[in-house]
Amino acid sequence: MILVNDPGSWSHIYPPLEHADWNGWTPTDLIFPAFLFMVGVSMTLSFASRVSRGVARGALAIHVVRRSALIFAIGLFLNGFPSFDFASIRIMGVLQRIAVCYLVAGLLYLLLSRGKRAADASAQARSNSAVIAGIALVLLVGYWALMKFVPVPGYGAGHLGKEDNLGAYIDRALMNGHLWSESVTWDPEGLLSTLPAIATLLIGILAGEWLRSDREGTRKAAGLAVAGIVLMAAGRLLHPFFPINKNLWTSTFVLFTGGFSMLALAACYWAVDLRAWRKWAAPWLVFGMNAILAYALAAIVSEISTDFEFSNAQGRDTTLHGWLYQGYFTPHASPVNASLAFAIFFVFVIFLLLWPLYRWKIFVRI
Repeated sequence: MILVNDPGSWSHIYPPLEHADWNGWTPTDLIFPAFLFMVGVSMTLSFASRVSRGVARGALAIHVVRRSALIFAIGLFLNGFPSFDFASIRIMGVLQRIAVCYLVAGLLYLLLSRGKRAADASAQARSNSAVIAGIALVLLVGYWALMKFVPVPGYGAGHLGKEDNLGAYIDRALMNGHLWSESVTWDPEGLLSTLPAIATLLIGILAGEWLRSDREGTRKAAGLAVAGIVLMAAGRLLHPFFPINKNLWTSTFVLFTGGFSMLALAACYWAVDLRAWRKWAAPWLVFGMNAILAYALAAIVSEISTDFEFSNAQGRDTTLHGWLYQGYFTPHASPVNASLAFAIFFVFVIFLLLWPLYRWKIFVRI
């Protein structure tokens, strides 16, 4: 997301590095749901580790609430930076959606896993997985029914455009004046579409529970791969009836991207855990060990580089972004390649800022 959020010019971008305008998908559309999916996977591993160390589930529940509030607050801070105009600040956003999904799914997972005894842990895990899968299915079917059959005042039922869908109507009714600045009338991380986003995280929990089972490693990888293929196929086959759409976070989008995330996890699990091919992954650890810090730092650096002006050698007002891009990238490549080169350079800058923290084992926990 750091790469796709920070091109040299928004007018010159390779199509795979852009979001789909509406229906359909691009590789960029796979990133956010993959992150939510991995939150679910890591939740199962983290909670199990803490419980094994004697941490009470009540303490974990408090941790979930506190962490969700902090992530939501960081998202609000990034939305307001640097002007902090609270009269028009966007309420929702990427981190805010992660916070809400983490809160709901985390408390649900703790509720289901309470009282588990070692003797029946395997049977209890299967039972919990069935319940979680059922809740995810209810969320996806329920969201489809709401979007297709609940009439929107002034438009009617079943509309899935940018402004005439039920989610956009609810967002305008509850958060008018505090929506995404580039649309004003709808929000890609709106309130109603957070319901199926919770299902994305629940799919991650199911994958995490599968990884935590006592099955043989190759069977775990194969199971993830098969489930991923089935989910992607289901999402694609249902696309004509409920389009794959990231902005609406449609049920088909959840299935399709959840399947892709499972396939990606299966590949990484096979390569890193089973085959012990780990050296290639080292650079990603620098970002992954401080993931939210990396995202927030990139947003702040980007905002500073584009918002604050100064006079260049010719006496013209420019920004740091403009000075670097126009002076060192556009003269040496075609517009689209110069824009991509700047984005890669920006990722490298964030990497350099995070590298000392990784070397010194400083990991910002939220």
